[in-house]
Amino acid sequence: MITCVVRYTIDPEKITAFERFGKRWMELVQARGGTHHGYFLPAEGASDEALALFSFPSLAAYEEYRHCFGRDPEFIAADRIRDDSGCVLRYERTFMRPLLPGDLAAADTASASGTAAGEPEPLL
Repeated sequence: MITCVVRYTIDPEKITAFERFGKRWMELVQARGGTHHGYFLPAEGASDEALALFSFPSLAAYEEYRHCFGRDPEFIAADRIRDDSGCVLRYERTFMRPLLPGDLAAADTASASGTAAGEPEPLL
């Protein structure tokens, strides 16, 4: 699994437009085989930072999704929300490998058996 973390600098005066943009992208990620973990918006105080996290089963699956940019009418319309409103001032993408709660149980089992998590059991 690969998770894309997108850090946005947004215009706080245009948060409603950013929410529309985010809702549309959550739908598109889900429709293209990804899992959207949500957008994280400013809650208190003056802030112009927002985050989005979404995952795909593999980098290849993410690349299939990315292939739709600039081609698929739904993707173009979603980007138009951002472009027309000016709600996003800039953004940057980072790819991460998640360590999830279920991974902890696998690590504990591997530790008890003397193997590292994700390594095959030794053949005897």
